[in-house]
Amino acid sequence: MTQATNQIDLPPPFPDHTQLPESDGTFVKNFQNHPQSLILTDSLGPLLQQLHADGQYAIGQDCGIYWRETEPPERGAEAPDWFYVPNVPPLVNGEIRRSYVLWRELMAPLIALEFASGNGEEERDATPLSRVSQTQGAKPGKFWVYEQIIRIPYYGIYEIRSGQLEVYHLQDFAYQKLESNSQGRYPISPLGVELGVWEGSYFNQSQLWLRWWDDRGNLLLTGHERAEVERQRAEQAEAKAAQLAARLRDLGIDPEV
Repeated sequence: MTQATNQIDLPPPFPDHTQLPESDGTFVKNFQNHPQSLILTDSLGPLLQQLHADGQYAIGQDCGIYWRETEPPERGAEAPDWFYVPNVPPLVNGEIRRSYVLWRELMAPLIALEFASGNGEEERDATPLSRVSQTQGAKPGKFWVYEQIIRIPYYGIYEIRSGQLEVYHLQDFAYQKLESNSQGRYPISPLGVELGVWEGSYFNQSQLWLRWWDDRGNLLLTGHERAEVERQRAEQAEAKAAQLAARLRDLGIDPEV
């Protein structure tokens, strides 16, 4: 007499970043989005290298953060225009990240930024999941997902057309809108930086940009700006050396000696 074997049907394992779509098929909102992300990442790089000597951090630019399993998968994801996650590896199992899967990482981004092409209505949408219809493509509000599900400590909304910036801080399980300091900037305390709006030219576009400042009020420079500062310092040092050499010659002294 054979004994029947009890078989338990286990649910499939949660998918990882290689099994989920890396794009929802939508276009980038405008021509400023890409350089705006670059100026934030480029200027913050030296500071992050100091904070993470082990290289354990990740920056996403218009990349999906998956927070629940849905069908289609894109309904369970949000894609901030820019976000930073501390203390996670830049690669996953040696592969470049295609998306950020919350149930695999278990670490929320420290800050997420949205660059609003319109008036920010979509970025401020706090519609909870309980009020979302089950029709195809329906999703809860972006603000609600960041606040109540992913629980991102700092959330910034930058309206590109007006140059207006709002920053929210997660306190007592809800976002509280922060007041800017006397310079019109918002401290991001865990990073030791301030976030504000700067007027200038970058990537052949002269307009307002989101930028970082250190806690002493110094603008964090991009690689190009740092190189330009060093070039000017070198030219000034060379000019001073030439002036000194000329004065020595006037005194009858050979500067080479």
